[in-house]
Amino acid sequence: MVFSKKSFLYIIVALIAFLPSVVLANPTEPVSENKEAVAKENQDPKAAIKEQIDEVKNHHVLDAHSFTLFGDAATGKEYGFPLPIIIWDGALHVFSSSKFDEGKVAEDGGNYYVLHHEKIYKTDAAGTLTEHDGHPTNPNLLLDFSITKGVFTMLLIALLMFLLFRSLGSSYSKNGGVAAGAGRFFEPVVLFIRDEIAIPNIGERHYKKYMSHLLTVFFFIWFLNVVGMTPFGINVTGNISVTFGLAIVTFIITTFTAKKDYWLHMIWMPGVPVPMKIILAPIELIGAIIKPFSLMIRLYANMFAGHLVLMSLIGMMFVFKSWIGSPLTFLLSFIISLIEILVTLLQAYIFTMLTALYFGAAVEEHHHADENH
Repeated sequence: MVFSKKSFLYIIVALIAFLPSVVLANPTEPVSENKEAVAKENQDPKAAIKEQIDEVKNHHVLDAHSFTLFGDAATGKEYGFPLPIIIWDGALHVFSSSKFDEGKVAEDGGNYYVLHHEKIYKTDAAGTLTEHDGHPTNPNLLLDFSITKGVFTMLLIALLMFLLFRSLGSSYSKNGGVAAGAGRFFEPVVLFIRDEIAIPNIGERHYKKYMSHLLTVFFFIWFLNVVGMTPFGINVTGNISVTFGLAIVTFIITTFTAKKDYWLHMIWMPGVPVPMKIILAPIELIGAIIKPFSLMIRLYANMFAGHLVLMSLIGMMFVFKSWIGSPLTFLLSFIISLIEILVTLLQAYIFTMLTALYFGAAVEEHHHADENH
């Protein structure tokens, strides 16, 4: 049997779109308390399924202190690998997240800690958590520098990008300016960012100094979005702290590379009556601060909502359990998965395009007529 390239691509896309449905085979947190197990046994079956779906959704969209690859629904066990816990509690404490397995109390340097809803709390040797209105009142460690699942993924993607584009750069020098290997696929994307995003929005005179940032942001977001489509519960760009970090870097670069005309038009606009200048200046300053927040919210909201919608549709198959409802929700989730594959690239493009627009506004050269004439 011979497969054409087009058929092979269709199969690959279908497999990628189907991957998120595997997540429902992965249990989230094993039940460690007997009272919780008894409560679930006495619970309505449909309510129990909905609760399990909510747990799976949280597992997929929220960060974690360990990396789960897959789980056994029958035994409630999870299979993966632990990540390092790094906390400051008067002194530096470093240990493995495996100490928290199955709700255990982690001991380090005579201090005891528990992991509750992916937050680390200081406790006693018995792991007692005092609660008020359903929230723990134990001291929460604010200085948590742990390598979480999201941080580990970002480091992995950063290493992949370094190796990939280092190889692309070396292939240019070895082959007389011609890309080789994987570089043949990424070279058109790099040229697209240069010719269709950087030059039109920043200008030929200034675009080169911003190209490294634009390329890094585009491929970093794109690769993280693609990894987020896998069933391992990785949702880095759906974490608002990550999108805030990306947006604040754009804001800092814009602020410190902007020309004096940028600040002049923002604070004291030429050709505008003085009373209007006084009114417009604070509005323009607020607008400059809001710009990075628009970048942050747009990427975070689209990716987070996309994952939640997809997980909810997949979960509906297990709620309906009928020959009509389940196939329909499966088909809908499959279509949404295909759309999400497009969104992974689209959100990287939008973030990079808006970043280039902000850079272009910062270095734009204005030619003012003499205000006295």
